[in-house]
Amino acid sequence: MRRKAIMVDVDGVLVTHPDAGGWSVNLENDLGIPLASLQDGFFRRHWADVVHGRAALRDRLAIALAEFAPSVSPAALIEYWFSNDAHIDESLLAELQLLRKAGFELHLATVQEHERAAYLWDRLALRDSFDGMHYAASLGCSKPDHAFYRAVEAAARIKPEAIFFIDDKIANVEAARECGWAAALWTGDSTVRELMRAVQWDDR
Repeated sequence: MRRKAIMVDVDGVLVTHPDAGGWSVNLENDLGIPLASLQDGFFRRHWADVVHGRAALRDRLAIALAEFAPSVSPAALIEYWFSNDAHIDESLLAELQLLRKAGFELHLATVQEHERAAYLWDRLALRDSFDGMHYAASLGCSKPDHAFYRAVEAAARIKPEAIFFIDDKIANVEAARECGWAAALWTGDSTVRELMRAVQWDDR
């Protein structure tokens, strides 16, 4: 049987938050960090370097927190962040496991930095459910850059026409299609099988 792989995005697909505000909705109440300060002082200034593997998360958080939340350690914020951003869609995961038993490889294709990638893979034990994880910091590029998709293909050693991909951002889906992947927008309203059939990928 020819190898076929289902590539799955993490945030907004496999991992979703019950609150529309996401993991940081109670950040100021719980840790005393205004979300606007975190966005301006960390994500806008440092995230691109961190998520592309050019800088360590803890190092850049230490710089940022010293400016607007010196009483909060990088370790405390990371634990709060990761534990509050760990709501796995168990229904989707269960369907994916059935597809895996049917012979499809399962891979994660996601924009993550090193520490959260390890948290997802090891602490949340996604390693038990997926055959591989391909993420921005390890590849040096991120979606929707075509370089990301090519790097994933190379790492997984799977040809583009043998890949089906789900993501919650249309730009990422369109870029995947431009690279020769079958891809569908994930909204949670359809099963993976239904999306596969909609693009006629399962019949290839």
